[in-house]
Formats: sequence, C-alpha cells, structure tokens
Amino acid sequence: METEIQNINEKLMIIVEDVELIKNILLSEGELTPWAKKELAEARKIPREQCISHEEVKKRILKK
Repeated sequence: METEIQNINEKLMIIVEDVELIKNILLSEGELTPWAKKELAEARKIPREQCISHEEVKKRILKK
C-alpha cells in the first residue's frame, strides 16, 4: 500500500510540474491554441456531478 501511495504521489508531482509549465507558457503567450480551446470546451461539457472532489480522491487513495 505504501508503495502504491508513493507511486501516486510521484505521478501527482509530475502533473503539478506539467501544470506549472503550462501556466508559464500560457502567461508568456497570452492565449490558448485551437487544440487547447477544443479540449477546454470538451472538459466544460462534463457535468459537475460526474466529477470527483479532491477530498474524495484523497479518501479513496488512503483507503487502499
């Protein structure tokens, strides 16, 4: 279980780094590419009820 949590933590850290990179790129460029606009539009179509809160994700991870 600890190994699993460590793996998840490592993957989350990679995601955090990727998000930071994306933020820096967006701040320097100032606008989204057509691909990013399309992906954002698709993501916004997902009803909130289908999304999982951060707290729920933590609970699920810690249960394992």
